[in-house]
Amino acid sequence: MRVLSGTKPTGDSLHLGNYFGALRQFVSLQDKYDESLYFIADYHSMTTVRDAALRRRYTTNVALDYLAAGLDPERAILFRQSDIPEVCELTWLLTSVTPMGMLERAHAYKAAMDKGENVDHGLFTYPVLMAADILLYHADLVPVGQDQKQHIEMTRDMAQRFNHAYDCEALVIPEPYIMKDAAVVPGTDGQKMSKSYGNTIAMFASEKQIKKAVMGVVTDSKGVDEPKDPSAPIFDLWNLFADAKEREEMAQRAQAGGLGYGDIKKDLLARVLDHFASMRERRAHFEARPDDVEAILRAGAEKARAMAAPVLEGCRLAAGLGVNGLA
Repeated sequence: MRVLSGTKPTGDSLHLGNYFGALRQFVSLQDKYDESLYFIADYHSMTTVRDAALRRRYTTNVALDYLAAGLDPERAILFRQSDIPEVCELTWLLTSVTPMGMLERAHAYKAAMDKGENVDHGLFTYPVLMAADILLYHADLVPVGQDQKQHIEMTRDMAQRFNHAYDCEALVIPEPYIMKDAAVVPGTDGQKMSKSYGNTIAMFASEKQIKKAVMGVVTDSKGVDEPKDPSAPIFDLWNLFADAKEREEMAQRAQAGGLGYGDIKKDLLARVLDHFASMRERRAHFEARPDDVEAILRAGAEKARAMAAPVLEGCRLAAGLGVNGLA
């Protein structure tokens, strides 16, 4: 069974939403399945990041974050998306069977249009590149949160359309792996934590930056003695670092009154720093060895391309491209 997922490099550090929503599950899945592939989606970042040096830095930082969180190159394949040129060719093959209406229904495209943004072709066809990322390696399972299920449904549709158009079984139809324990993490403003909202708490930012973010979490104006709503975003964040008993006790304290938001934030800060302390050490270890990180990414790309080549060859053969379907 082959599992695959990716992360777009758009910042200097992954945040709590990335970690509790996906990354910690990725680390656990490398022991559960025969093959796990995780890529850094630098092609995808081109719709938002238009600075070459910045993209390279962000890409390296995602690799460091993955390794720091416990991804083991001996058990999982970690690679850069742009090191796999085959993904671009498969994207074109899929584009030729993907209807406009499907792309117009994509959540990201609709959201951008609703906001009146200047949508480019890259954003519009984003789901096709995403499908190629998955289908190129004959991935069986794709770990996603419930809110990302549409991506897999569209991928399945494109694969079925290609197979039907050329009367073949060149592409495996993947299944979504809905991560039941994936948390939807609120940002510092109460919305879903996202770099695009500027409301993140970065995993590996400086202690000063993390403190500023945590202490800036938006709360209501209730005083210390007033009862608090235990479902407020500040409590949702705190709950990420607490066990069931601690959560129950905190909810009771909040509803009883006598608990100040400042105290909660101070305790949250301490828990965040403690939780990521050992990961921060691992990250520093790899950051001081850039050649080792690059070697890991290149080795991962070599393994990934070995998986991708026969899949693309099968698609070319089915579609009548090249000499006898070969390049």
